[in-house]
Amino acid sequence: MATGETGFDDVSYDLISVQYHALKAGHDYGQYVRDADNAGRQDIADFFRRVTEEDSARAKQCHEYLKDLSGSGDSGPAVS
Repeated sequence: MATGETGFDDVSYDLISVQYHALKAGHDYGQYVRDADNAGRQDIADFFRRVTEEDSARAKQCHEYLKDLSGSGDSGPAVS
């Protein structure tokens, strides 16, 4: 795998990016749930809760892949 200027290979960088964005979005969704609850829109609040769970699962999967890569030697010096 090619390693860019960051020291991370493309796949590791991509996984880290998806993980970051999933975790950041999950944090933001907490406010969206509160907004929907305050507006009396339980259906929308439940939707945001589901989206939060999906992003949490996505971040966890990225973490598992990154753990696998860190022991493989394919991740570049920044993850190894």
